[in-house]
Amino acid sequence: MHPNFRLSARNLLHYLAQLTDRELPIILKIETRRGFDELPALLLSAMQAGSCGVMIARGDLAVECGFERLAEVQEEMLWLCEAAHVPIIWVTQVLKSLAHGGRPSRAEITDAAMGDRAECVMLNKGPRMGAAVRKLGDVMQRMQTHQHKKSAMLRHLHVSKRWTRVPRQE
Repeated sequence: MHPNFRLSARNLLHYLAQLTDRELPIILKIETRRGFDELPALLLSAMQAGSCGVMIARGDLAVECGFERLAEVQEEMLWLCEAAHVPIIWVTQVLKSLAHGGRPSRAEITDAAMGDRAECVMLNKGPRMGAAVRKLGDVMQRMQTHQHKKSAMLRHLHVSKRWTRVPRQE
């Protein structure tokens, strides 16, 4: 692709048709403010292909949209993609400290838990990938009882056992 090529919803499918006669799956990597602003139109175009997905590249997006808006932008992207039934790939430094140094930060654990709302989580490469994959699996397994995508499961909370009244036997 030419460096000055500006991808838009209109020319996405046309460009892909020039590459090959095969129907290609499309992954929209959203990493700019412009990509975020055009996501609804890009989704409509990409959904005309046989299969598509959205990769949320949060590092670059945070620089463009501002760190203070990143959580809000991520939420909007999650909502849009869920409404369109388009799978999401959650990327950018998920459990990076664990993959590289052997110990995740508190923020990375929370971030990994948020990744449960996506269909796929992409981990950074590093010498401790096995530990990162196991930790991600553990976190995501526990989160599945709390939430499915954007829908809270409203399950019985462990803390409620403390306050549950047991009837007295007479």
